[in-house]
Amino acid sequence: MADANGPDEDLTGASRRGRILRYSAVLSRICDGALYVAGFGLVLMTMLVAYQVFSRFVLNSSPSWTETGAIMVMSWFIFLGAAVGVRENFHMGFDVLLYVLPQGSKGVLRLVSDLIALTFGLGMVWYGCKLVALTWQSTIPSLGLPGGFDYLPLATGGALICLFSLERMMLRWAGVSVDKDINLEEVPDMPVVQEA
Repeated sequence: MADANGPDEDLTGASRRGRILRYSAVLSRICDGALYVAGFGLVLMTMLVAYQVFSRFVLNSSPSWTETGAIMVMSWFIFLGAAVGVRENFHMGFDVLLYVLPQGSKGVLRLVSDLIALTFGLGMVWYGCKLVALTWQSTIPSLGLPGGFDYLPLATGGALICLFSLERMMLRWAGVSVDKDINLEEVPDMPVVQEA
């Protein structure tokens, strides 16, 4: 039965944490998909460049679409890879302060880092969408695609950066440890090799 103060469901910390973890599981699949698309893009770009070099120097007839296509594919895997880096905490950061400050302040600095990444992602979405809209009516001559396709990776990567930054902040708020520092992990002891 609903009370006058709120909905039927009591939003306890456990239910809030469960919702955030379900959201995180969806974003994990999106992140994996983005990583696979970025990896496929890297292979595709390499094949396009190899085909261009082969055509130019062996066949003496370089196709006009390979360079433009390779650059477009490269922009996709760069921005998708950057978004994955934000989620996996591989983005650029100034970690020197984390080593000298007390433990309690490290969470605040990581929150500031996520807020900066979120702001940057919002800028990518905003300006990327403006660029897509401005150039959509033009055509990329060698590919026959609307010019806005050049800027879709910017907006898409920015949207993913926003989602992944928000996810990190929500997980931290729910008490999930997302700030694992690979530089501070224990290194397992290496087995001792006996000389014969």
